[in-house]
Parts: sequence; C-alpha cells; structure tokens
Amino acid sequence: MPEAAPRRFCFVHAADLHLDTPFDGVHAAAPRIAAALREASLQAFDEVVELARRRSAAFLLVAGDVYDGAERGLRAQLRFRDGLARLAADGIESFVVHGNHDPVETGWSAVRAWPEGVKVFGTRSPEVVPVARDGEVIATVQGISYARRATTENLALRFCRPEGPGLHVGLLHCNVAGAGEGHDNYSPCSLDDLRRARLDYWALGHVHSGGILAEGSGPGDPWVVYPGNTQARSGRRSERGPKGAVVVHVEDGRVLRVEQVACDRVRFVELECPVEGLEGLDGLEQLLDRLADEALEQAEGRSLVLRARLAGRGPLHDALRRTGAVEELLEHLREGASDQEPFLWWDEIADRSLPPQDLGLLRGRGDFASDLLSLSDELKSDRASLASVADELVRSVPRYLARDLEELLADGEQLAGLLALGTLAALDELAGGEP
Repeated sequence: MPEAAPRRFCFVHAADLHLDTPFDGVHAAAPRIAAALREASLQAFDEVVELARRRSAAFLLVAGDVYDGAERGLRAQLRFRDGLARLAADGIESFVVHGNHDPVETGWSAVRAWPEGVKVFGTRSPEVVPVARDGEVIATVQGISYARRATTENLALRFCRPEGPGLHVGLLHCNVAGAGEGHDNYSPCSLDDLRRARLDYWALGHVHSGGILAEGSGPGDPWVVYPGNTQARSGRRSERGPKGAVVVHVEDGRVLRVEQVACDRVRFVELECPVEGLEGLDGLEQLLDRLADEALEQAEGRSLVLRARLAGRGPLHDALRRTGAVEELLEHLREGASDQEPFLWWDEIADRSLPPQDLGLLRGRGDFASDLLSLSDELKSDRASLASVADELVRSVPRYLARDLEELLADGEQLAGLLALGTLAALDELAGGEP
C-alpha cells in the first residue's frame, strides 16, 4: 500500500491585542494622529483575522490581553466578536484566554453568546478541547484565563499532556523568567515548568517584544513562543519595529517552523542620528527628513511614529543646547509631515549629542583627565572590564542622571570622552543641570 500523505496544517498565534488603546499622549498635540492610533489596534486585529483566512488556518489562538483595560469598550468587544465570527464562517476555530489587562472577574461583557467554534477558557483549570479535521483529531488546545489582574500563581503547573493523538498546545498569559524584562511578573514560570507539562507548543502572551524561547525537538519537547503584541502602543524599546502574529506550520503532529508575520498598521521607530560633521540645524533637519523617508519606505505602506536620538560629538551640540532649539525643530518637522498619508508623526527628539573634544590635547596634558583617558583606552579593548566600570559609574551618580548616562555608556567609544570629563559637574552638563 502507498504511504499516507503527511497531515499538514497551520494555525495562527496572536496575543496582547489591547483593542481600542487610547494613546492619550498625542491627543492634545494631534487629534487626527491620536484617532488613527486608536483605530490601529482594531485594524491590526482585522489583519490577524484575514491572515488566518488567507492561510486556511486550522485555528486561531489569542493569548490574553484582548482588551486594554477592565472597561472593555463596546466597539472593541463587538469588533473582536465580529472577527471571530468571520473565522467561524470559514470553519476556523478560535481559542481565547484573558490576561492581566482584561481579567474575567473585572469589567463587563457586552457579548453574551460567542459564535460557534469560539472557546473562551475559564479560570478554574485548563480545559482540553480537541480540534478535528475530516473526522481526525489533529490537535488539542488547553488554556486558562486570569480571574483577577494581579495573578501571581504559576499557572503553568496546572497543565499536563493529555492522552490522544495530534499536536498538544497550551495557551497561557505569563511571564517566563528572563523573557519579560520590564513586564509585571504575573503568572511567573520557568522554561522547565513549561517543559514539565510535556506539551508540543506553548502559545504565550504578555511579553510585547516577542520571541521564540525554545524550539522543540518532537512530541513532549515544546516550542515556547511569544508572538509579541499585534500593534505597538508606545515608543518604548519593546514596542518598536514590526508587530503582528505568528503562523505555526505543523506536519504529522510536529511543529516544523514558526513564521512571523507583521499585522500592525502604525509602526514605532527610533532613528539613530549622528551629528558628527553637521554644522547647522538646517543640515540636521535635512538628515532627519532623509532618515524618515527611508523608514517610511521600509514600513511598506504603514504609518510611522518616529523618535530621533541625536548622538555623537560635533559643533552642532552648542546650537542644540540653545533654549527651545530642539522643541522648535520638532514642531517644524511635524508641520512638514502633517499632510502625509500614510502619516508620519515626529514624537520626540532626544538630544544625546556631546561637544567636540580634542582627545590628542587631553592625552598630552599629564593631568587627571589624561590619566582617565589612558584608562578608558585600555578598557575599550577589554569589554568585560568596560561593562564593569560602566555599571559602577551608573550606580554612583544621582538617579536623575542615570538614564542619560546609561545611554551614553551603551557605546564603548563614548566612555573615553565621558571618563575624560572626570567630574560630576560635567555629568550635570550632559543632563542639562536639572535636579
């Protein structure tokens, strides 16, 4: 008899939709941009739905934080219900858990009956739900929702591999040790905790930066995946760059690969802008415009929220330090891009530039500054010692200076000039002298 054809299918894994996020920070400055940002989270979810339909996915997983808060606005709830209804009409099942932003016991629900084929997991224990195609079970999905926001129990310990064929999937909103820096430590667990359940794929939510924490080797050794959020919510590091969902490709009960697909409508980007060689603010404006155009081209039709980080040494530093210079440049850039579509919104210009410095002159002075510069020259060839000195320096300065200092020390080349300055008064100058 000929061998049976391999059973192939795919499913879509999304998380942290935060539907109807308000983006209050830009509303006063640009109501049109704020309205577009608020719509973006809903449009990104629509794109997740269309992604599942285009790929003829077997099912969709949503790993928590469907809504941004307990209020759960009406249009967000109806948009979510309607999207799942479109999937159900195509025979695509949906599985949903709630996380810390939208726990089950708070807020209100406008949806009393979900479409057929939609499973919203409860809070007591993981319920195992089979997924069948052509009368054959191809997967099981189990999940658990948060009852309340501050869920500190390790919910991963409640999961275990069920009996039966197919791919075994766990759906959970949690913070895996080492993966969720900057995120609240809700439902904390370790990779070993997840492996102990002997599932094949862990569909996680909570960590917006996303990432594949483990690539499973076969049944019982799981893939562990954060897809990241579907639409960025701010300019924080974890929110920058492409956002979306993952498509998981399965053959004969094993995950073959995980494909990341962008679904966002507005992208947050930080531009690194060197000031070396720039003499005037007009030259800086032209450089920022060029960098913005390049970022817009790379965004493939998406709108952008931009932050520029000015770095390096040069004579332009003095002009940037003039009262109101950076703020006026920011406003001018906003005016120049106000009518673009897709839109381009300049959110912030962070001036981290430094004044020009003649290091050769410093090296020859034979004083404290030249000794510090010699030390920094040695450290630049020893990355471990460099990191140690940088950490100690950050701990030794007042808290209000620490953030600026950390950014300067991120570039080892900056340490030479910084150490050569040698005094806290110089650090005060870099931070603008604000207490």
